Amino acid sequence: MSELNKREFTTADAVVKELVRAGVETAFGIVSIHNMPIYDAILREGSIHLVCSRGESGAANMADGYARATGKLGVVITSTGTGAGNAAGSLIEAWAAGVPVLHLTGEVASPYLGTGRGYIHECKDQLSMMEGSCKKALRLRRPEQAAGVVRQAIQEAFAHPAGPVTLEIPIDFQSAIIPNHAIEEIRISAPTNHPIPFFPEEALAKIAGASRPVIWAGGGVITSGASKEVAALAETIGAAVITSQSGKGSIPENHSQCIGHFAANELTKNLLKNADLLISIGVRFRGNETANWKVTVPNEHIAIDADWQAINRNYEASYGIVGDAKQILQALNLGLSQKSIVPNPSYLDEVQSVREELRSQLRATLGPYEQILDGMRKVLPANTILVRDVTVQANVWGSRLFEIYEPRTSIHASGGGIGQGLPTAIGAQMGFTDRPVVLMAGDGGFMVNVGEMATAAQEKLPLIVVLFDDGGYGVLRNIQSAAYGRQVAVDLLSPDFVLLAQSMGFDASRIGSPAEFVTELEKAVENQKPTMIVVDMDAVGPMAKPFGGPPGAADAFKPKKL
Repeated sequence: MSELNKREFTTADAVVKELVRAGVETAFGIVSIHNMPIYDAILREGSIHLVCSRGESGAANMADGYARATGKLGVVITSTGTGAGNAAGSLIEAWAAGVPVLHLTGEVASPYLGTGRGYIHECKDQLSMMEGSCKKALRLRRPEQAAGVVRQAIQEAFAHPAGPVTLEIPIDFQSAIIPNHAIEEIRISAPTNHPIPFFPEEALAKIAGASRPVIWAGGGVITSGASKEVAALAETIGAAVITSQSGKGSIPENHSQCIGHFAANELTKNLLKNADLLISIGVRFRGNETANWKVTVPNEHIAIDADWQAINRNYEASYGIVGDAKQILQALNLGLSQKSIVPNPSYLDEVQSVREELRSQLRATLGPYEQILDGMRKVLPANTILVRDVTVQANVWGSRLFEIYEPRTSIHASGGGIGQGLPTAIGAQMGFTDRPVVLMAGDGGFMVNVGEMATAAQEKLPLIVVLFDDGGYGVLRNIQSAAYGRQVAVDLLSPDFVLLAQSMGFDASRIGSPAEFVTELEKAVENQKPTMIVVDMDAVGPMAKPFGGPPGAADAFKPKKL
């Protein structure tokens, strides 16, 4: 007889039972007096591995990274009030990226909710705080409803558009004895003769007749597992493929038709301007990826998205199709197979030329970092998961020139917040302990969550941290210099990162040349231990052209009349 059956069943047991039912194998968080019953129930159940983070912010990023890498539910458990608030910023990132995360947080004892009497960890209005940070925030109102509310929260996290959901459970409810009754859901669907959706004939004809088509693939492609369908569509109609930051891996980036994450570049803008059709698939068209929507798209724009509100939100669609991208593209490819389509060879040559010129132009700005880029791609296996914090090297070439070959092997902060890379990479590595996970970070951002190095060491993760050290916030330095001709609050005193890493159980080294970097990276991949490689940017040397931020960044901060 299991421990669960030997004792009375509680709300905490019901929560854990639903997590196990949903296939949860790993959860991240910090134990507290306001979640201890849930932690104890997890311990007694025995199948969920608890990762003890050093901060709630890091725990939420870990759950996010785990979900992005695996496609599974990310679970983070925090305390009440300040603990929940610490997680809020990281949950905003999960919301921005559309990542299914379940945030379980305690609450003060139910008789004291909203009274302001000073119950320990009390927050003025925690539910509203979490509602502003998540896709949705729920509160358990009766202990007996625990199983149904947890299941509702999990379903909501995965429902289109996916995102983080907070469920707060008052501490007195967590230990409440409740019935262990079964709860099941039965859905009855209307019978259909079509195993996949029927693709509209009008849109199908526009696609079949296009001579200069462009596909813009976003995170929705990755979420739906539609990468093979995107590649097949591109090859059938001879389309150029642009990817958003979240859509990297939608098509192998060594494919001759892959433009990649270069949407705001002038060459790509000209290609779009002269295109006769755009097919966007699961794209949010973020401001920083479209030069704040200055990129123009063709009048013929077929938008495919799982979110009704995504259609016409940033760019008008001449034809909107709402549903799962994989199923829709299967129907589209089936419909196109019945038509005679010959891709335009001169256009394909132009696409390949644009692709090569984009990469050549960007490589010319890198200086010695071009050798570091090439060394990384040569040494690292094709299925390496590359996580990028917001830093110069990640923005300039990590997100554009380091080729991604598979879905879910590219992770970056969609919301643009610094410092989330380390815990996000830890979460990704927890999802795949048998493959390399490499973090690109800058010294300024890295210090935000530096304590999570201890989490990686405790879990014995073979995480590789590549830390670009320029003594401050490099991106902001360059933007300030261009906007004002001066700098403020960008120079930082940092620790000796090698000694710091070693004190936390990492192998660590500091390199001053690309050749040294490649040697140390080879060792790190072979040793499979927590490793930090500190790139001394003063010793390596400057880039051939300083990075000034996204297009128009400096101009946006110059004084002007509104």
